[in-house]
Amino acid sequence: MWSFFKIVLASLLALIIFSLLAVFFLVGFVGGLASKEAPKVAAKSVLVLDIGQSFPEQMRESSLGFVSSELRDQPGLYDVIRLLRKAKTDKDIVGVYIIANNNPNGFAASEEIRNAIKDFKTSGKFVIAHGDMITQKAYGVANIADKLYISPHGYLEWTGYNVEYVFLKGTLEKLQIEPQVFYAGKFKSATEPFRTYEMTPENELQTSVWMNDLYNDFLLKTADARKTDTAILRSLANEAKIQSANDAANYKLIDAIKYDDQVKDEIKERLKIDKYEKINFITINQYFAAAGFYKTSGDRIALIYAEGDIVDGKNDQQGTIAGEHYRSLIRKAKLDRSIKAIVLRVNSGGGSSMASETIWRELALAKEEKPVVVSFGDVAASGGYYISCAADSIFAHPVTITGSIGVFGIIPNMQGFFKDKLGVTFDGVKTGPYADAGAVYRPLNENEKKLVQAHVNMIYSQFKQRVAEGRKKDTAYIDSIAQGRVWTGARAKDIGLIDRFGGLDEAIQSAASMAKLTDYSIREYPQPKNIFDQLFGKSDPLNYTEKIKQEMGEDNYKIYLELKRVKELSNTVQARLPFQFFIKP
Repeated sequence: MWSFFKIVLASLLALIIFSLLAVFFLVGFVGGLASKEAPKVAAKSVLVLDIGQSFPEQMRESSLGFVSSELRDQPGLYDVIRLLRKAKTDKDIVGVYIIANNNPNGFAASEEIRNAIKDFKTSGKFVIAHGDMITQKAYGVANIADKLYISPHGYLEWTGYNVEYVFLKGTLEKLQIEPQVFYAGKFKSATEPFRTYEMTPENELQTSVWMNDLYNDFLLKTADARKTDTAILRSLANEAKIQSANDAANYKLIDAIKYDDQVKDEIKERLKIDKYEKINFITINQYFAAAGFYKTSGDRIALIYAEGDIVDGKNDQQGTIAGEHYRSLIRKAKLDRSIKAIVLRVNSGGGSSMASETIWRELALAKEEKPVVVSFGDVAASGGYYISCAADSIFAHPVTITGSIGVFGIIPNMQGFFKDKLGVTFDGVKTGPYADAGAVYRPLNENEKKLVQAHVNMIYSQFKQRVAEGRKKDTAYIDSIAQGRVWTGARAKDIGLIDRFGGLDEAIQSAASMAKLTDYSIREYPQPKNIFDQLFGKSDPLNYTEKIKQEMGEDNYKIYLELKRVKELSNTVQARLPFQFFIKP
């Protein structure tokens, strides 16, 4: 018996010791996360901006910063703009080194970064860019540098832009799924991926217009930076003249051909240091950790980021704009006496019409209390425009995709799929003729189709009314520029859908001016998830999205997403860009 108790006691003691060690380890681990030491900015530092890094609208806190300095918090786009402005007057920053290969950021985001670099150059500090395989989108940012170099065996992409759509009508037919489509606005008929095999004339027209607007903007800015003519630049692409690094240099799209080590030697010469000395490079992530430029006292401007799909409910995940969640955020900013103005940053192709109306309503009420300014990012279309149209002022870039004022709905008829593919049939009883209206296991009858179309038309009329009130225009005029048509920011300004060109910084300055503020701080919403939320909150630890993408490949993953959207769009009226386009810039 005694030996039995000895074993039990020994096991219990071991368990207690193990538990204590686990607690100490966890406390030490979390403490290590929480105490990420801010890096120091050494004298004669060169800020490294890799435009191959994706910058989300809002900063993302890393829980692995203690492992490596490169895993520090990821700055958001506006943080990058502020960091470049800070570097402009930072005595320890002597220049910027741009790594220019790929650029996953959108057109408007790239424009904001480019403008910030352009402003940095007014300090007299150098900006040098180098790349191995430079895409057109990366070049669109890097061409503002004082010197732009490419590796001897590198390549500069120079082909022009193209847009690709994925059409799933054939796939749905093979599955015997009929997408019953209802829409308002002739250009909103671009629910075509589900009901046609190719682009409709309306969609081909609008796509050609906005894509050429983006391309012309790229050519104009390049011509200005490289002191050449847009006609020459266009012919270089049309005639496929740029096939090597030498071609890029001969046609003066770059300054010279240099290896990475040669570029580093040039930087050392500018710094007047020995060739054996180390350059004090500091990455944008490290500089973000070192900057400490956040001010928290005094009057405030609320900066609310609205990025992603607009959905119903209270979802608080980054990249989702949930109606109830954002209503609470806006209301909180409205009722906070220390907040004197609200800036809404929109980067969304839209989504649920109900959630859009919810957010619009709360923003309209907030405007009665304090100035409300909206800043458009890469995309602010359909529901993204709906939630914004009540603002006092709207800022956008010429390359922002906006408009698409229209709505649509899809109710799939999956009767053939269930019966012929799966052998499943349905039967039941109902208390009235419309009790099972919208069921996916049978087609809609003619009366049901009329009811759904009437509902879509009603929401479209409401959408146009909201825009007419917000933009102080006649509803007939709004109808003429609506119809679900997509516009670039450049054309949106001409037709009165936006007020001014500018980025988030200009929108904030405008809000401060309207509120008569000279000394203020920025309060950001939603608040970034802290380390504890990341470790113990809702998350996707296995990162299924990335795993699926890796297994399927990029192109197949796009098709998978389109098929997934058929389910997501079912039985709800949508104010969103009804198609996914993939631009090859």
